[in-house]
Amino acid sequence: MCGYVTIAQQNRSQIDQKRVNAGGTFLKTVWMTFFMAMLPVVELRGAIPFGVASGLHPLVAMGAAILGNLFPVPLILLLLRRIFRWLRHIPRLGALIGRLERRAHLKGRKVRKYRTLGLVLLVAVPLPGTGAWTGALVADVLDIRIRTALPAIVLGVLIAGAVVTAMTCGVAGLLG
Repeated sequence: MCGYVTIAQQNRSQIDQKRVNAGGTFLKTVWMTFFMAMLPVVELRGAIPFGVASGLHPLVAMGAAILGNLFPVPLILLLLRRIFRWLRHIPRLGALIGRLERRAHLKGRKVRKYRTLGLVLLVAVPLPGTGAWTGALVADVLDIRIRTALPAIVLGVLIAGAVVTAMTCGVAGLLG
């Protein structure tokens, strides 16, 4: 009888350990997806496929990527001008800041014309050179107030997240 209890306890312990490991791997993948979406070049265009390929449910990957993509946006909108002003005093970075601002002005032509809708569309189209970081940069360069820019960027990120998730899952291939 004691031997049976010991084996049952060992089996229960092994099962509990597997659950902890599985939960740890799940949370690790969610956090990796979240942090990957924070990167300016990758954003959610790369984070959602990564999360799904790593075994996350597409909606979980989309949620983590959207939250990660949106996390730096308020900080960008609030601090970008101060950071750019400070970086201009460093010789090599001053030229880079000038190029970023010129690029933002070029991207901002449609945004300037359509304001909020243009900003939503700029962020929502999941192509290189668009996204939350670019939208925040354009909003800052065009002096769009944070109370207008932030909801537009959030809506654009939600649309982009849905589009990238659909493409990742193959829905876009089924429709076209």
